[in-house]
Amino acid sequence: MRAPLFLVVAILVGALAFAVFYLVDNEYYYFAGYVVLQFIVLATAWNILGGYCGYVNFGSAAFFALGAYTSVTIHKLAPMPIPFLIAIAGILTGIVGFGMGYLTLRLRGAFFAIATLAMAVVLQTLIVNWDFVGGARGAYVIRPHDVTVPEFVSAYMGPVAGLLGAFLKIFRSYVQYLFFLMLVLTVIAVAIARGIERSRLGYGFATIRDDEMAAEASGVPTLRLKLIATTVSGGLMGMAGAPFPYYIGYVEPASTFGLAYAVNSIAMPMIGGTTSWIGPVIGAVLLGTVQQVATVTISSAVNLLIVGLLLITFVIVAPNGIVGLVQERLRARGQ
Repeated sequence: MRAPLFLVVAILVGALAFAVFYLVDNEYYYFAGYVVLQFIVLATAWNILGGYCGYVNFGSAAFFALGAYTSVTIHKLAPMPIPFLIAIAGILTGIVGFGMGYLTLRLRGAFFAIATLAMAVVLQTLIVNWDFVGGARGAYVIRPHDVTVPEFVSAYMGPVAGLLGAFLKIFRSYVQYLFFLMLVLTVIAVAIARGIERSRLGYGFATIRDDEMAAEASGVPTLRLKLIATTVSGGLMGMAGAPFPYYIGYVEPASTFGLAYAVNSIAMPMIGGTTSWIGPVIGAVLLGTVQQVATVTISSAVNLLIVGLLLITFVIVAPNGIVGLVQERLRARGQ
């Protein structure tokens, strides 16, 4: 399937998903669905560096938190529409990802993983000691009750404001609007991941994953490719974190830099399969849905336990993830 056709199909699937949720009209489904979509973006972003290039990143929570605190900072200075916050967070975290890559990508294996974890600790320490965004006590972000057209759009773009206002009227609540934005971001992230996988860039990533020394000897610009991977991966993670303050209403370092984001970002691609764009999607939908059900029926405290048990199970039963297991079964039948 060619990239333009895949993008059309992805948009149609996203529109169908939104239509189903819209018809059901249950506010909880939007809350839970937002979290699952958020994890799809995080898992897909992690997989661009960790799955395609083979560089395990333990700093996922740092990029997510940086995106969230970018929104908090702008909200305190001059509130902006969330799509603008997502774009700004993506640019900022992409730059940080590039910087992290430039400083750490000469490291390999466990040394690189430890360096990304150290970066997360440094960023968390900075946020904890930054009073403007609440420091250790956190910060409240009160989301609007209704979705409205921004004032500058109404003032300078009359016809566009009318069309945008008509479109925004379909949203019954702000949470529904956040769900829609995360759904759009999910489609974009998945389309980017698939586009990379099927391109020369993706083949370059694969050579790094399989044998980086041989790739360098063959003339592959490994450092340049890895910098691209860290930039794109970090940017998408930051974009996933940008709407978070408006979703939850309260942000603190302990929650945004929490272990759950770092662990889920790694576990979901590994459960689904790290060598294909569909693997992180499958892993995030499976694990994210199970966690949301467990949160309602048991307790959110068991979420990491569920992740651990599923990860151990899949490492033993399907070390290449669900996608790898299916591919092995198909090859076995073909023989």
